[in-house]
Order: sequence, then C-alpha cells, then structure tokens
Amino acid sequence: MDRCIVLVDAGYLLGAAASLLAGEPSRSRITVDHAALVQGLREQAESETERPLLRIYWFDGAPDRVPQPEHRRLRVMPRVTVRLGALTRSDGRWAQKGVDAAMHAELTELARNRACSDVVLVTGDGDLLPGMMAAKEHGVAVHLWAVQAADGDYNQSEDLVAEADERRVLDRNWITKAVRAKELGGICAPPPAPRPEIAAILSAPLPDSGLAPAAERPAEETEHASAAGASDHGVQERVPAPKGGVPTPKDLAALRAPGAQAVPPPTTATLRWSSDKGWVDRPGTAAEPSEIAAMPTLAQLTTAEQRWADREEDITTVGGDPYEVGQVFARRWMGRLGEQGQLQKLSGMYPRIPHRIDGELLRYAARFGLLAHKDDQIDEHDRYAIRAGFWREIDVRTAAEHAPAGD
Repeated sequence: MDRCIVLVDAGYLLGAAASLLAGEPSRSRITVDHAALVQGLREQAESETERPLLRIYWFDGAPDRVPQPEHRRLRVMPRVTVRLGALTRSDGRWAQKGVDAAMHAELTELARNRACSDVVLVTGDGDLLPGMMAAKEHGVAVHLWAVQAADGDYNQSEDLVAEADERRVLDRNWITKAVRAKELGGICAPPPAPRPEIAAILSAPLPDSGLAPAAERPAEETEHASAAGASDHGVQERVPAPKGGVPTPKDLAALRAPGAQAVPPPTTATLRWSSDKGWVDRPGTAAEPSEIAAMPTLAQLTTAEQRWADREEDITTVGGDPYEVGQVFARRWMGRLGEQGQLQKLSGMYPRIPHRIDGELLRYAARFGLLAHKDDQIDEHDRYAIRAGFWREIDVRTAAEHAPAGD
C-alpha cells in the first residue's frame, strides 16, 4: 500500500526536545503546541517518503493509563491515534511501562498486513530493533528520525541507527516551530490585582484565643501555611506576611471582618470547615451568608447543550495548567450567573470560596489529571493555583463592572 505511517515515542521526542532546549529531559520544562507538532510530523513524513500519510500513532505513558489533557487534545486531531502505556513512579522518578511493547506490536502488525509502504519511527529505544527487522522483512521501508542531541552525540541506540533504511535528525530549528522552553518562574496569566483589604488582614496580630504562634504549630500546619504564601507559578502573596509567619487560611478567616477591618471576631461566632472527617466547627467568624451559601453551582446553571460544548472546549483548548483551570471554571460560572450583583458580595469574602462552589471547582480540576497520585487528592500547591485563577477572573469581572464610563 503506497502510503506512510508515523510511530512516535512521545517520551523520547519530548524528553530529547526538553534536553535540547531546556538543558534537562523533564517535559515540565517545555511548552508544546501539539497541533503544530503533528502538522510538522505529517508534512515532513510526506515530503521524505513521497507517500500520503495514513496515520500518526502517538505512544505515551499516563498514570493508570488515564488520558492526560495533552492526550485528549491529540486523540481528537485528524489522522492521530493515541496509545497509552502505564506511567509509574519509582525512587522519585517516573518511568513508562508497556510503551515499547505497544510500539513493537503495532509496527509488526502494520507491516504484516501491508498497511503501508513506509514507516517513520521517532524513537531511540533499542528494544524496537526486532520490530524494525520484522517490518523490513515484510518489504516496508523504515525511516528512523532522531531529535538533535543536546551534547552533539547520538541519543538513539546504535543498533537501531545501523538497521534503519533512512535516517533524519530533527534539528533545533525544526523542533522550535512547535516546542519552546518555559521561563523559570513564569506564569500562564497575569497575577491577580492587589486587594487593599488583605494588607489590613495580614498586618494584624493573630488573636490570642485558640491560635498558637507559627513556631508552636504542628509541622503539618506550618507546611500548609507556607504553601499559602506562593502559588505553583512562583507568584508570591499579594502583600507582605506578618512577622509571626505566613497565616493559614484559618487565620485569615479568623481575622476577616466586615469592611475589611482587622478587628478581633466575636468570641461566640463559629466557622464551619469541611475536612476528610466531615464538618468541623472552629472558632472564628460567622458562617457564610445565606445568599452566598445559596449561590447556584455551575452544574445547576449549565444546559445539556452547554455541557457538551464545555467538554469539547476542555478537550481541544484547555491546557490543564492549574491557574488556567481556575480561570476557565470562573468564566463559565460567571457568564451563566443571572444575578451579577452576587459577585460583589462574593468578592468581599476573599480568600474564601463558598463551600459548594469550591468543591465543584476542585472536582472540575481533577478531570485534567491534577491529582497527586496519592489518595486521589489534588496537590496543595495546585489547589492554591486553581483558586488563584478563580479569584483572578472574579477580580477582572468586578473591576470591569465598576470602572468609570470613560475608561
């Protein structure tokens, strides 16, 4: 059959690209335009083999073989098929399991069925050598592509290189058309606008009743407090922390008062916090106002048609960055909220998000693989980034509604 097929080992392609552009093989150090990358692979394959493309097979690993955001975007692209192996963590490092075996099986099956005349392999693993030899025996021309090595040497098995019919190196110029290195400390969106009332909250002394100084708190609570000072994007807290240490969300809530004045709360008030043990009563401020607690969730505001459109947008355009996920959720929720005046009341509750809305926000974020793979919980730093993205959109909307007409 006069057509070509491309088999891509994503771990090799993106890991080698990260080494080339960022100096280390961690894929978290690069940003990938998957649409541009797939288009580049297709054009390069058709040009080199002089055959039309049948399909691109994208082989990658994922925790429990659950598709990640990039996999969901890839598998809805034309002529792209995603095959997932397992991704396991051992000794602090992630390792793919079953990807090489899946590539070997696909390669030999395609060659045996004469589904193509040319196969392009983007890989460096010598375990594919038997599959490459079997494909050649069935009359298939095997093209082996490499990513330019960061040190100028091979980053492929020498046996694999020796057995290939044709070989090409994807150089830095080719790679950078779809892949770029992330800037250290960069964020995906502008930081939230300063909120003056938080300065009063953080600069006030902690109340004497029920709150121990930072040095006397348990280690777990101290770590939780440290996470509050910075998001996963490296953005520091909006205002300086108090001398006694960065307060926990409980401290902030205990110091919150109407009009953003840092006055001690009534001793008889109770604030209810959710936890893995159910509802827990803590001393602090009064519970959520009834109009805030009764605010509808996104699910209640969403029609069946909108739900389908939301899912399509999640698959094709939402990248899955924690900050971005919070922004997307907030934009949808605000756009469907009939009573916009409620947003001003909600803004006054910063940094607390109503319990029902917060729970729905975190469940939405879990769709994008934002789990720590331990007890199916979202990482604490990701939680802060998700909520920061949510508040960023609230700030933008409420500021726009109250901007002077001439602005």
